Amino acid sequence: MEKFTDQMQQWSLEFGKEYTDRNPHTIEAMDKLYKQQFGLTRTELNLTFLDSFDRSIRILEVGSNVGAQLQGLRKIRFKNLYGIEIQPYAVEVSKQNTENINLIQGSAFDIPFKDSYFDLVFTSGLLIHINPDDSSIAMAEIYRCASEYVWGFEYYADKYSEIPYRGRRNLLWKGDFAKLYCDQFSDLELVQEKRIKYLDNDNVDSMFLIRKNSKNDEQ
Repeated sequence: MEKFTDQMQQWSLEFGKEYTDRNPHTIEAMDKLYKQQFGLTRTELNLTFLDSFDRSIRILEVGSNVGAQLQGLRKIRFKNLYGIEIQPYAVEVSKQNTENINLIQGSAFDIPFKDSYFDLVFTSGLLIHINPDDSSIAMAEIYRCASEYVWGFEYYADKYSEIPYRGRRNLLWKGDFAKLYCDQFSDLELVQEKRIKYLDNDNVDSMFLIRKNSKNDEQ
């Protein structure tokens, strides 16, 4: 039976709906927020990591919410875009906000696609909301569905640590997620990482790109 956690319960109900309503619904709004927080836009970050990639590769976002990040990839001409999201309300909003992007309801613990179906699988602020006891399951599913690349943007800390989230506990953690991936799977290699400090506080986020070495080994 598919795993269903306390965090999933929170995100799939009113708490998750409130999150969706208060966060950016378009890449334009997302870029404006990133510029305020980091001094550069999400589009600029995307190009830093993905500009050399073939625009026809198949990409999945796990935890796509309303699809703003996928809109960002569409903006820089990626074509084959998919998203899964646990929250029914966000899925419905995303379908109204996006065109030519495949969005369905689904869980990071049971991604409804075949092994290696995507060239690249990514998260943006998803792993931080999964309990450390369960994160290896989600990362294993992401790894399973990616034929070559795993890409992420998550809160960074040297060690896993919980932080309060809007007055609640057991909903938010930060950690070194690139290292956690590479520690869990021996054939993963960190290709690129950028740690980005917030302009108005000492918190740091990490964007990272990891590649499976298996393709290289076969050549």
